[in-house]
Amino acid sequence: DNSACNLASLNLLRFLDETDTFDVEGFKASVQVIFTAQEILVGRADYPTEPIGETSRKFRQLGIGYANIGALLMALGHAYDSDDGRAWAAAITALMTGHAYATSARTASRMGPFAGYADNREHMLRVLNMHREAAAHVDEELVPAELLSAAQQSWDEACELGEQFGVRNSQASVLAPTGTIGLMMDCDTTGIEPDLGLVKMKKLVGGGTMTIVNQTIPRALTQLGYTTEQIADIVAYIDHE
Repeated sequence: DNSACNLASLNLLRFLDETDTFDVEGFKASVQVIFTAQEILVGRADYPTEPIGETSRKFRQLGIGYANIGALLMALGHAYDSDDGRAWAAAITALMTGHAYATSARTASRMGPFAGYADNREHMLRVLNMHREAAAHVDEELVPAELLSAAQQSWDEACELGEQFGVRNSQASVLAPTGTIGLMMDCDTTGIEPDLGLVKMKKLVGGGTMTIVNQTIPRALTQLGYTTEQIADIVAYIDHE
């Protein structure tokens, strides 16, 4: 109650290169930069009421998240509702949240933990350790070793640093809907949702509509073994329909 959460999201497809390799180090660097910027904003932001401002500054909740997981899985040739899809989502989410909390703990080592940490230390550390244990259960056969190893290592660091210094933020991540900012980030899918339609219609504030065709379709079809001619025919059919 009476709190706010500063949100920010990363476009996951930007971290997948032409060889379908996920840029783990680039993703970690982005998480660290964005999360640090969010932490700075907590004390600089204007809040609608004073009680909301007081609670937000005391607990310093943040919500780093991502968009375009549906497009990422499509580009890799994985069905959204599949063990592969769930394993990829679990590993990426674990890395993002674990590295965010490790960053939060490092910030706490310099600036102190959030004001409500002392009263919540036992439960805060218990929850962090639950996350670390959960990351150990992601199927290592379904995701790249580098990605899963980084996720598990990030939780080791978060728990060890948190035990020593506490954490600066009572909450680190959330998978929020990313309708408008997803469009601005050139995403084919928003938040954690699958691709609900290969062509979307976006209503504009000033009136009228905008047609958006999923840009990941050719890449996904290539991954699934379709020829260049077949891909062109399929894309043309989607555009026409």
